[in-house]
Amino acid sequence: MSLMNSHPKNILVLCTGNSCRSQLLHGYLQRLLGEKARVYSAGVEVHGLNPRAVRVMAEDGVNISQHTSNHVQEYAQVPFDYVLTVCDHANEVCPVFPSLAKKRHHNFPDPAKATGSEDEILAQFRAVREQVKAYAQAFVAEEFGGGEAEREVPAAVRGAQLSPQ
Repeated sequence: MSLMNSHPKNILVLCTGNSCRSQLLHGYLQRLLGEKARVYSAGVEVHGLNPRAVRVMAEDGVNISQHTSNHVQEYAQVPFDYVLTVCDHANEVCPVFPSLAKKRHHNFPDPAKATGSEDEILAQFRAVREQVKAYAQAFVAEEFGGGEAEREVPAAVRGAQLSPQ
């Protein structure tokens, strides 16, 4: 079935607090998939949108400043096609969704726990942003086949396997 003829896919990105990692992936998936998907992000807790996440995404041309930090229960009735957990804690306590959602997990470092000077902390946010961006590109290329994402995916990432849950 061609993706163009099917309904937009519902994707949930799940993290502990829905402040950094899930917001980064939400932003990239939204940009890469456009009308092909409805992207949601949530946490098993709610910590608020991290301003440094907003800043480093803006540096890469992705505006997440209007995103909100949401609790996963807010989306309990959404029929998700994919549930992507981006930290071990969220993966361990991920609720069961009443759908046939494909689950994928990748544990990204938490930039909110970075310490040091502001420059050192921002460097850690940027490093995680780049890991999340590569993951988003690989996910889109694997699950949605090519398009803009295929052109943006570095060759080394294209060959990497996404870890199914």
